[in-house]
Amino acid sequence: MKKKTTLLVMAAGMGSRFGSLKQITPLGPHHKALLHYTIYDAVHAGFDKIVFVIRESFAQEFIDFVGKYAEGMVETAYCYQSMDKLPGGMPPIEREKPWGTAHAIWSAKEVINEPFAALNADDFYGSDAFVKAHDFLTNEASDTEFGLVGYWLAATLSENGTVSRGICATDAHQHLTAVNECTKIGRQADGTIKDEESGKQLNDEEVVSMNFWAFTPKIFEEIEKQFIEFYPANKDNLKSEFYIPKVVDTMIKDKVANVRVLKTSAQWFGVTYKEDTPSVNAALSAFDKEGKYMDI
Repeated sequence: MKKKTTLLVMAAGMGSRFGSLKQITPLGPHHKALLHYTIYDAVHAGFDKIVFVIRESFAQEFIDFVGKYAEGMVETAYCYQSMDKLPGGMPPIEREKPWGTAHAIWSAKEVINEPFAALNADDFYGSDAFVKAHDFLTNEASDTEFGLVGYWLAATLSENGTVSRGICATDAHQHLTAVNECTKIGRQADGTIKDEESGKQLNDEEVVSMNFWAFTPKIFEEIEKQFIEFYPANKDNLKSEFYIPKVVDTMIKDKVANVRVLKTSAQWFGVTYKEDTPSVNAALSAFDKEGKYMDI
């Protein structure tokens, strides 16, 4: 019998750089959010359930525009990333910014009991990425073997500003050894790619993380354990965030889990900046001409 698989979508961020609630911005010839394409690709790849982690403040708007579409295709659940509910029962602190991606994933622990993928709400990941993640979850994922979908750096840049990317280092078995965060990557006038923060030159074929992970529910207890250690040192910093790559990196260093890098040929795109919208619309229109997503 095929293992049940779930897709967890982190949709609680408000998209400050984009300037609006970008998770529900209509794009392309079908006037759908990028999330509609995520749902479509996930269902067609074989995922059995989708869980959305959202904020209660925009729940109804989100459900009306995106959730009902998912509900018509697949088992669907909603969870809130709440400032009042923290891993390990840590006391809440009044702050505007959510606690980050690891907290978002942990927020879904009551409704996920099977292998699952987790990703961002505001990115287009491409159908091949969902097939790779689903196949890994079905056949290979375990409490000591997680996965990360890896993209070619050149397939993830924005023409309208620098981007932050995690550059993946792997061993001979394609297991992740480190994710090196570069926070200001852009293509230069001479065609080269550089991290403007560090001055480091990068190449088109660097494999990068776009926050598309494959886990088992074991990750929830690890998040809880690490948050209890993280909280005392960061509770007074209202901008501090608890990120899932840091949790995974600690697990690798502690030798409690391996992370297989699942390389995809898919083209990533997203709306990091409002100026990205025309190129995203053009890419979605090109799919129409190829006959893809016609029934979305």
